[in-house]
Amino acid sequence: MADAVELEVAGRTVRLSSPDKVFFPERGFTKLDLARYYIAVGPGILRALRERPTTLERYPDGIEGEWFFQKRAPKSMPDWIPTAHITFPSGRSADEMCPTEQAAVVWAAQYGTLTFHPWPVRAGDVDHPDELRIDLDPQPGTDFADAVRAAHELRAVLDEFGGLRGWPKTSGGRGLHVFVPIEPHWTFTQVRRAAIAVGREMERRMPEQVTIKWWKEERGKRIFLDYNQTARDRTIASAYSVRPRPRATVSAPLRWDEIDSVQPADFDLATMPARFEELGDVHAGMEEQAYSLEALLELARRDEHDHGLGDLPYPPEYPKMPGEPKRVQPSRARREPS
Repeated sequence: MADAVELEVAGRTVRLSSPDKVFFPERGFTKLDLARYYIAVGPGILRALRERPTTLERYPDGIEGEWFFQKRAPKSMPDWIPTAHITFPSGRSADEMCPTEQAAVVWAAQYGTLTFHPWPVRAGDVDHPDELRIDLDPQPGTDFADAVRAAHELRAVLDEFGGLRGWPKTSGGRGLHVFVPIEPHWTFTQVRRAAIAVGREMERRMPEQVTIKWWKEERGKRIFLDYNQTARDRTIASAYSVRPRPRATVSAPLRWDEIDSVQPADFDLATMPARFEELGDVHAGMEEQAYSLEALLELARRDEHDHGLGDLPYPPEYPKMPGEPKRVQPSRARREPS
């Protein structure tokens, strides 16, 4: 391995050991390539992470080695990187890394962090999300083009219920994410309820193309709107994060007028810096206006009152939640004695 190098990052010096360690064998990208990428898109990824408790998805030996999620701030973290104290659904808590400088991202890359998973909250108020995050996840038999079609209808739903503006990005895989900046007035439970209301409205408009069925056996060849990504401690890869895929694709912020003409593979560790240099952060204006969830919560109330549509299952690791239906997959429930 080559000797360590020192990188200047927005006024700080970050030491990078083993810079020639290969992280992406198919492309030959090294740890140094990863660090330089995060320097190139630094203002963009910092905008996505700033003051947010952040889980690190780490691959110390590259994508073909062992990997893990690191929720608690590493003991080796320098004191200039702040933390935020967050509480998990289990009741346990932790101090998570909370980036406020571009150098924090490069420091994390030194330890093999490919993907950053920020909470939808800020350090000053960790119990009230300031983003509604919609995950459009293609199921087997569907693809990115199907997610794009769903995203156009989602855009219309958001506008109809509260004049909300969503900001789309690729997941770095086959799906699309749409983030809506919201006023930090509502709890995780309320934000999740708003996401469920969005999903049900999408199902009504595109019943053959979109589903919010939690159980995979019920989804079919449809785009799954994963409402549980809004539950406490569930996170989505940040904009500009590198994904652990052979081609080193990244989660790319998009404009609405280009989602029909791009593919996730267009954006990777090699191509995104040039796009960023040309266009800058196309989501730079995302924080200029925060929106209200009242119209979506009213839709949720009508769904429950008029149609008997209450809560939906939580992820399996969550404690039983108030009002949650029986958490058992339908095929198994049919086999169980009544």
